[in-house]
Parts: sequence; structure tokens; C-alpha cells
Amino acid sequence: MHATPMCRQTTTRTLTRSAARALVLALFIAVASTLAGLGSARAAGSDVSWTVRTAANTYGAERSSFGYSINPGGTIKDSMIVANHGTDPLTLTVYAADGFTTATGRLDLLTRDKKSAGVGAWSRPERDSVVVQPGKSADVPFAVTVPGNATPGDYVGGILTSLKQPDAAQGITVDRRLGIKIALRVSGALKPALRVEDLHVGYSGTANPFGTGDASVTYTIHNTGNATLSARQAVSVAGPFGWLKADAKGVAASPALLPGETWKVKVPVHDVAPGFRLAATVTLTPLLTDASGSTSALAQVTATAHGWAVPWALTLLVVLLAAAAAGTLLIVRRARARARLREDTRVREAVERTLREQGSPAPTGAGDAS
Repeated sequence: MHATPMCRQTTTRTLTRSAARALVLALFIAVASTLAGLGSARAAGSDVSWTVRTAANTYGAERSSFGYSINPGGTIKDSMIVANHGTDPLTLTVYAADGFTTATGRLDLLTRDKKSAGVGAWSRPERDSVVVQPGKSADVPFAVTVPGNATPGDYVGGILTSLKQPDAAQGITVDRRLGIKIALRVSGALKPALRVEDLHVGYSGTANPFGTGDASVTYTIHNTGNATLSARQAVSVAGPFGWLKADAKGVAASPALLPGETWKVKVPVHDVAPGFRLAATVTLTPLLTDASGSTSALAQVTATAHGWAVPWALTLLVVLLAAAAAGTLLIVRRARARARLREDTRVREAVERTLREQGSPAPTGAGDAS
């Protein structure tokens, strides 16, 4: 099995007559990167005519990348093999750079003009360039020297080969890069830790007063420890007292985050009942990979945030029904009052009529004193 090459292609507009035009052309700088598959002869999606792999030595014969455990102040020497599959001699620049996780969750390496502080600063190729003849391979030794005051934990970078070629048709210079990852674990207390930050929940209701809606849970995963970690994720939303709980489906694991890195997450949760006050719960299971490549799950990390989910359609329906009930009650009471008034009038008129027929005066409601 060959090393996993890291290919990067950078295009830079050639400077021309005036500073103004150079400024405009600088806007066309493009950077793209891909990770080629194991054992691929060429970098996927490019016309790179060379490959890189780890050298076979005491560290192993078929390594996919460079990985070491090292003490502060220690030095490791290793080598990369560069093979030219083209028909012309290649003169390649060789250098090291720090790694970082891209917005797409993939590992990339800093460009040569960016300053490295970890692996890229501690790794030194034996030479800054290498010439490889067609059909031949060249050995590129390098050394990694860790400072004595280096903080324990994980560091990731890579050693790269680079070829700049002008493109006359486009008027640009293309920088093609191909390299191999270097992962260091500096000995000392390993303190893996993840934290959920900026957790929020929003709710989008439905016009159906008895229906459910969708919630959106957003948060940031922050690697606050000194070890590279990924995480399995579980997200749920529930109403008061944990009622009407809804779980998010198919939440993907986070990419491997280097110490100090963050990863923004947005998870939709469907079929959420509008329970006025929602509680969104995020549970992370950190995953730690050791030097042998085995992965272990660490203690779960949980965070909860609250948000409003007012069932407006149901509330409006209840208000309308209450108004209708109150109106009906008022009409019934008025009808009963009118009926009692009519009955009292009918009885009084009947009494007066009877008294008249008997020749007695109608009652006045109070007697005279004799």
C-alpha cells in the first residue's frame, strides 16, 4: 500500500505592465486541493506526472503516511520517495507545512507563503529541491526535530513537492503540489476534550393547527484538548418535561479536528410538536485514534439550549373557539332574560285581567293605612 498523497493546485496570475493590472489579476488567484486515493499513480483530477510515497525502512514498508510518537526535544529522520512518471525531467521544490481542516472537513496543508508553527516549522527536508529523471525515483530524506518546550499532544502537517508551470493560454502560473501527511504525538499528558458552543434552536411551524413542524439546531464543536478528535453526534428536540421528543436522523460524524479547531454544525429535526418551549439537546461521543490506528470512544459530552415554538395556528383556533363559545353563552343568557321578562309581563297582565273581571281594583303593590 502506498502513501496517501496530498495534491494541491494553485494558480497565480503573472504580473504584467502596471500595478493596477496586477491588482486586478490577483483576484484570479485560485486554490483547489484534493486527496488522492491510496496507491493512485497520479493525483486525481490533475495532470501531475509524479507520485510520492513513504520510504521502506525501520518505521515500516507500506505506510499510508508518516506518523510518530516523540518526546519533546527529540529528532526523527525519515524519507519520502518521489517518482517521475512523465517523459521530461522534473525539478520539484520540497518543503514542509502545517495542516488544517478545511470547511469541507478535509485535511489540507498551508501554502508555502504561510507561516507554520508546528510540524511545518519542525520538519526540515535535506534539500529544498529535487531533480527526478523520467521513469526514475529519487529519495528525499527529512528530519523532524521537536522543541524541548513543545506542548504535549497531537500535531499534523506534511512534507510536499511543488511544481510551478506557466500556462501561456491562460496567462497564469499553476502551482501543483503533492505531499504526504506527517502526524506527531508529542509525549506527555494527553487531554482530549470537546465542547459544544453557541447552541441555538429555531422552529418553523405549520398551518395545520394539529400538525408538527421542523426545528433547526445549530452549534459549534470546539476541540479544546490537545488530541485530534472526531465525534459521533446525536441531536434531539423535546417539549416541556421531555415530552414529545423528536430525534434527528442521520447526523454524520464530525471530521477529525486538530487541537484548537472548531466545526460549525446545522442539523434539521423533523416532526417536532410545537410545545411552546423547546429543549434542544446535543450529545457528542468523542473518538480518539491511537498510534496503531485503533479508535476508542470517550465519555459523552452533552449540551442543552431552549427556544420558543408557539403553536400559532392552534392558538388562533382556540381563541376563535373561545370567542364563539363566549358569544353563544351571551346570546343564550340574553334570550333567557327576554323569555323571563315576557313571562313576567304575561302573568301580570293575566292577574290584572282577572281582577278587572271580579270588579276589584288592581293591586298597586302597597296598602293604604286606615
